[in-house]
Amino acid sequence: MKKTGAWIAVRALEALGIKYTFGIPGVHNTELYDELNSSHQITPVLVTHEGGAAFMADGMSRTSALTGTLVIVPAAGATHAASGIGEAFLDGVPMLVICGGIRTDLDKSYQLHELDQHAFLKPLTKATFLVTTHAEIVPTLFQAWEIAHSGEPGPVFVEIPVNLQMFPGEVGEMPSRPVIAARQRTTASDIRRAAEMLLAAAHPALFIGWGARDACAQTRAIAEFLQAPVATTLQGLSVFSAAHPLHTGFGFGAAAVPAARNAFADCDCMLAVGTRFAEIATGSFGVTVPQNLIHADINPAVFSANYPATVALEGDAAAVLDLLLEELRQLGAARPANLELQQRIARDKQAYNEEWLRHDSGAKVNPALFFNALRAAVPDDAIVVVDDGNHTYLTAELFPVRQSKALIVPTDFNSMGYAVPAAIGAKLANPQREVFAIVGDGAFTMTCMEIVSATRLGLGLVYYVFHDGELSQIAQAQEIPFNRKPCTALGAIDFSGVAIATGAEYIRVAANSDVAAAIASAREFAAAGRPVIVDLIMDYSKRTAFTQGAVKTNFKRLPLAQRLRMVARAVKRKITG
Repeated sequence: MKKTGAWIAVRALEALGIKYTFGIPGVHNTELYDELNSSHQITPVLVTHEGGAAFMADGMSRTSALTGTLVIVPAAGATHAASGIGEAFLDGVPMLVICGGIRTDLDKSYQLHELDQHAFLKPLTKATFLVTTHAEIVPTLFQAWEIAHSGEPGPVFVEIPVNLQMFPGEVGEMPSRPVIAARQRTTASDIRRAAEMLLAAAHPALFIGWGARDACAQTRAIAEFLQAPVATTLQGLSVFSAAHPLHTGFGFGAAAVPAARNAFADCDCMLAVGTRFAEIATGSFGVTVPQNLIHADINPAVFSANYPATVALEGDAAAVLDLLLEELRQLGAARPANLELQQRIARDKQAYNEEWLRHDSGAKVNPALFFNALRAAVPDDAIVVVDDGNHTYLTAELFPVRQSKALIVPTDFNSMGYAVPAAIGAKLANPQREVFAIVGDGAFTMTCMEIVSATRLGLGLVYYVFHDGELSQIAQAQEIPFNRKPCTALGAIDFSGVAIATGAEYIRVAANSDVAAAIASAREFAAAGRPVIVDLIMDYSKRTAFTQGAVKTNFKRLPLAQRLRMVARAVKRKITG
């Protein structure tokens, strides 16, 4: 039987369980889009920019079992999508990137969009493939899907030349979808050693990241067995319920909230799961990690990369922790509830929230008051999509997340502009759940026109825009050492115009007294299938614990001469104005 390459590719995507693709049709993929239009399973979603397409695919993969998939044009489509592809690569998010390619049946150079896409995308993906025959299309797409989901997940790029898409070729039997087995390469002796270390410790603690997102039951059971405090990475905020009495918050070092700093102060044995101990997770490497470090991760490259591991447990988090929990139960008895620890954590959390509420925000909105009202209004299974900026750390410190995958955030690649499109992908994957975004005004301006896609699709999404007129995370970092803030003032932006242009509802919130009513109205509009922009005139004058801690850590790390130079410059500019 002969079929076009486009027909073969779409049938392969259907067999892989793909439900949505994101992208823009162009010269080199119109055949694919024509076949997608005939599919009864796959809905192709038109975006305003391929960068938005990649973030949508990312949001879909992070919040569901669906595989976020792009169908883009070569060259410009690939470069536009690169930020979202890179985000998925560094954050461990599975993604299929299907791209058209120039004609390979012509002996002509300088074709439209001619570019070595594989050289460009190799550092941003787990693998890249160039399909050369019709017979390769199905096995290549299946292999790409398997690679994207195996080990530490990530994006995989497949280029299908336009001539293969257009012309018919032989097609064989469609194979069954690959089965991804949970990998576990840890030895029994390492499991025993880890269990013995944890049982012998006076003050064990858990630090868990995104890699533990499917091991919530295991991390909870181990924490309760040991009565150990639990901190998470930024990306892993949702992996351990903030409602649990042993949950302390984001991070555990100088840049962490008081509940975490105090609970981890005397930690003598740490179980770290699904984390790389990367810069953000450690507050610019400002943490003190105990000598007795047990590090569990599916990617062996992370072991001892930044902090030496006494025991390294390689494998899927759920599989490894099942073994560890069983060994703990065989070797010892569960510790009685440490009420003193739990009460201290609760007191520290309450005191930190009250400290923020006491802060005088003037005529603007107090962040803690907003987050308290939001938490009281939305259900625990609501999905919050957070962008990159100062609002990221406010969310991390002031909004308790109580379910796995109920919060997603760009971390190591740190792409601004993530939240608006990623929320669309999350909502498409989870139509019955509330989805809303927390996004700074600077990040919002990068991708806000993607709300057009949400309106066209009838998606009820709420975008809470923290509006202060600056790129505040960088502005705050500039303020003390420079005594000025170059290129971080955004100027006057009227977001009601964005709402008109994109078909969204618009609500402006200029005072604390308006917050609760605005949240209620926004949720009503969203429930009716309308996207909503909530324009919050937000007070950013109080620094987060993360910002203060990271700045101090980085400053202390500088050579003495450079510290003196920076202080002298700041003082001089302060005096001279």
